[in-house]
Amino acid sequence: MSDKRANIPLTDVMLRRLKLKPLLIFDRVLSSSSIAGAARELNLTQPAVTKAIQELEADLDVALFERTNRGVTPTCYGNLLGTRVKTVIAELRYLTDELNTFRTGDSGHVIIGTGISASARLLPQAITKLKQQRPGVLVTVRDGPTDQLFPALSTGEIDIVVGRLPERDLPLARMYAFQHEVLYREALCAVTGCKHPLAPRHDIELRDLLDWPWIFPLQASPARLTAEHLFLDAGLSLPVNVVESLSLLTNIGLMQKTPSISLMPRAVAEHFSELGLLSILKLGDLGDFGDIGYSIRADRAPTPAAKVFIACLKEAAAEY
Repeated sequence: MSDKRANIPLTDVMLRRLKLKPLLIFDRVLSSSSIAGAARELNLTQPAVTKAIQELEADLDVALFERTNRGVTPTCYGNLLGTRVKTVIAELRYLTDELNTFRTGDSGHVIIGTGISASARLLPQAITKLKQQRPGVLVTVRDGPTDQLFPALSTGEIDIVVGRLPERDLPLARMYAFQHEVLYREALCAVTGCKHPLAPRHDIELRDLLDWPWIFPLQASPARLTAEHLFLDAGLSLPVNVVESLSLLTNIGLMQKTPSISLMPRAVAEHFSELGLLSILKLGDLGDFGDIGYSIRADRAPTPAAKVFIACLKEAAAEY
């Protein structure tokens, strides 16, 4: 008697075997690097999580994780599956958003990635406008450096990235299929805590800032090059006393507790100056910070909720 499965394509066999729940469990284990951590997040027992991973490995006929004393580490197969699973989860979220919009017209979910350049003023204004129009839309904001946000955008974990656009000659700008839209161009200024000795002075120059502590962006950040060229192009050496940080709250705290100086996009600096948290040094604009805008995937249309948010984002940017 012939085996009917012999005539079934391997892809069809695999699709029949795979179930959604083990894939969701796998994604959580991958994110937490821990069976126990994934079990707590999913409200499952550790044996249940382990069994789901073992079944998934059996269905795929590959090892997805290596077990160590410190948790689990993905194999090359686990990393490959991880990228695909994130895309599957994103597609399910897109489908849910579209169904909700079709059914009610006032729901959905938009996930926004952002950096410092948009998080203080532009993004809150855009979200406020969105909520005024569509209060039922769930908004999730994730902040981080561009080298983390754009890979998440490529897999669909994030719907849109708002902030400084990557320069065209950077590898990040060419690595993925993105559509970048400029909203406005932002200038840089120097900021300190309000009690800094330089804060009230009108006669300072860039060279006067060298001997003070500085907060610079991380080495991998495009903003770091901008900060360094500010001094080098003026024929000056770089500051020696430096803290590297992209944490906005940490940077503000340092400038309030120490005589540290930092560079900020002017719109962000003005926001914190109006709140009485920072003082803008009277040096004028210190060059261009870059184009502020948003990035979306070029290979798929934004979700209905994301489309409404983009309209609100443009409206907020036009008010500057």
